[in-house]
Amino acid sequence: MSLLSEPLIQRMLIVGLLVGMAAPVMGTYLVQRRMALLGDGIGHVALAGVAAGWLAGSLFDLAQQDALAIPGAVVFAIIGAVLIERMRSRGTGADVVMAILFYGGISGGVLLIGLAGGSNANLLGYLFGSISTVTWGDVWMSAGLAALILAVGIGLRTALFGVTHDQEFARSTGLPVEALNMVVAVLAAVTITVAMRVVGVLLVSALMIVPVAVAQLLTRSFSRTMYVAMGIGAVLTLTGIWITVFHDIQPGALIVTLGVTLYVIVAAATSLLKGARR
Repeated sequence: MSLLSEPLIQRMLIVGLLVGMAAPVMGTYLVQRRMALLGDGIGHVALAGVAAGWLAGSLFDLAQQDALAIPGAVVFAIIGAVLIERMRSRGTGADVVMAILFYGGISGGVLLIGLAGGSNANLLGYLFGSISTVTWGDVWMSAGLAALILAVGIGLRTALFGVTHDQEFARSTGLPVEALNMVVAVLAAVTITVAMRVVGVLLVSALMIVPVAVAQLLTRSFSRTMYVAMGIGAVLTLTGIWITVFHDIQPGALIVTLGVTLYVIVAAATSLLKGARR
């Protein structure tokens, strides 16, 4: 238990808990909208934002070059999410736009980090996560963003569910469908930037979707799926981080692997139970 008194361990566990609870909230809406891979496209745009923040930090000669990395990721991710949502609402090939953002984001991020004087280690930290480098400033920023995600995602749950489930019916009831769709897109972008430090941009979509996929096997209602997914996400992140304290394993990859393994186990168990009932 003495490890829990270490500031580094405390920061890692706090951020892991925040991300584990917040990511599945938005993942529930994305799964409902059949846009599970949206996180990948936005995540790669966020990488370009990280690189732009690095470059700005070097140009302004900041004491910490990566001080603008997360703000840059937030701005770029929101712009990418808004663009994807606008294209999707107009029916003009959102999948193509997502693919362009996917490849443009990662290639632009690599180039900009190189121009900013960053190394491959810096790049890998954002691609696969670097939770061991979080500062108390990162913790407070993550707490604020996670609070926003939870407040809006849970507080507007009924309205957002109506929009994601049946837009025509939602529009007939007077709900501001376009505005709510944009809220989902922006919050998805914010979620990705929060989770990026834990699992990296290449795996961030998995942390949003896998807990929801597991929860759907165990529950039937939308609300229960969301709450169970939040619990599963928190357990996965805390377990993965705690294991990496004792073993030299990449936390992000371990968290996602634990989630996929849990999904396989639960899917097999539920299938066997259904077969036995028949």
